[in-house]
Amino acid sequence: MAFALYMSIFHESEVARSIIENLPVGLCVVDMKKRIHYWSDGAERITGHLRHEVIGHSCVGESLLHCDQPGCEFCSEECPLARCIKTGQPAESIGFLHHKAGHEIPVRVRAVPVRNEHGSIIGAVETFEDQQPAALDHRDEGMKLSGCVDRITDVASRTFIESHLHQTLASFAESQVPFAVMCLRVEELGHFRASYGPEATASLLRVVARTVEASVWKTDVVGRWSDDQFMVVLNGCRSDALRSVRERVRHMLANDSI
Repeated sequence: MAFALYMSIFHESEVARSIIENLPVGLCVVDMKKRIHYWSDGAERITGHLRHEVIGHSCVGESLLHCDQPGCEFCSEECPLARCIKTGQPAESIGFLHHKAGHEIPVRVRAVPVRNEHGSIIGAVETFEDQQPAALDHRDEGMKLSGCVDRITDVASRTFIESHLHQTLASFAESQVPFAVMCLRVEELGHFRASYGPEATASLLRVVARTVEASVWKTDVVGRWSDDQFMVVLNGCRSDALRSVRERVRHMLANDSI
């Protein structure tokens, strides 16, 4: 009796909806044409896109969801949604999601087919889990007050980067721990600032900073080196891996927008 009552509670639609909305992952439901029919609170939180902005729209062709490789929108037959609809089997992948603010964030994507009462596939359910690295230690209030955080982009300041480089060089001298340094420059930032103003320029720099952080490991340090330059200290990165890291960052930045 008690078990039957317990199970009946979980069949109530409002209870089921409440459970889904409180999940830490994003969830969406699409039909066979990949039009979005449901968009959870988690999906809004992770992507920045609100329900009314996406429901009824296709999840491809509008930069809403994920890309399997940097610079590639997930609109081919290789995306988890397409694979699970085609094969009838669950599909999973690590990819990147285009946030409404313009930057790319890493996500783990899982998709399962949805069937009707006759067993025919009528769509798919997809979840995506935020894989962004945890905030760096330099972002606590004490570090901010000491000038270790860039006030515009919220990444490490030049002061923090210089200090970190000294520590990294010392570790290399003592233990030969490999590392790499990558410098990125936002081209024609002065022209952009003159054309669109300081607020748009700050938005652009924040988007670039967020995307670069999402492109590297949580143990790496991203900082603003000068007005139009960012520096990344890639801890444990050997020379043979640097090219692939550079290309991944470059392709992801090519998708940024404000």
